[in-house]
Amino acid sequence: MSDRLIDFGDGFWSVRGSFRIGGLFDIGTQCALVRLASGNFVFLDSYPLDDEIRARVDALTDGGAKVEAILNLHPFHTVHCEWMHEAFPNAVLYGTARHHEVLPDLPWSDTRCEQDELAQKYSADFDFSVPAGVPLVCEDDSVHFSSILAFHPASGTIHVDDTFVYLRKGFPLSLLPFTDRFGFHPTLAKALHPQGGAADEFREWAIKLGVEWAEARRIAAAHNAVLTLDRKKLPDLIGEALGRVAPVLEKHRAKHS
Repeated sequence: MSDRLIDFGDGFWSVRGSFRIGGLFDIGTQCALVRLASGNFVFLDSYPLDDEIRARVDALTDGGAKVEAILNLHPFHTVHCEWMHEAFPNAVLYGTARHHEVLPDLPWSDTRCEQDELAQKYSADFDFSVPAGVPLVCEDDSVHFSSILAFHPASGTIHVDDTFVYLRKGFPLSLLPFTDRFGFHPTLAKALHPQGGAADEFREWAIKLGVEWAEARRIAAAHNAVLTLDRKKLPDLIGEALGRVAPVLEKHRAKHS
């Protein structure tokens, strides 16, 4: 997969990048460059930009001088944070609590991405949401379900890592049951809090998100594709996805009732 910078319009550019599992399967990854109402820019997540994309970013941001912040929204997406900081050293570096723990030598802002303070700071440009009923970081390091979702109303773009899945790949990944279909990350069953009410909390969060972000026009997912919402709207897609995970939620309710 060659890296691409896609202009969604209205100040949102999505970087579609590569991430290989075991050096074999490229499941893709992403970051985004967003122009704020102030005229400055922020990155959502970190990824090493190739020379062509870096040149385009520099042209947009006055050589990087207008990049005011880097917002690392997924606690397990830490591989490229150091590169991004070195590339844009004057940008304020935001991360989750896990970013602080894994990369303690980077100059993280005291404000973490999961905190209300960050949402308030960028409320003129974004809506942020953290899934309910699941921890942001599970004790099991193999469970990468939760992340901080970002909605950019100006462009109608939802930027999401893992929590929502939309994968569009060729063989053999095309054999996976969730390929080319919007849904929740397959680790939901393991991610739910082991306590009564967690399944309902998650379901209510998802339904509310669909209603509040119903004007979304596209979903940019980390692994690995962009889903344009032309025929179906977000509330419908979330409703269908909840229907498919209903057995998972019901099993959790029965176990923790």
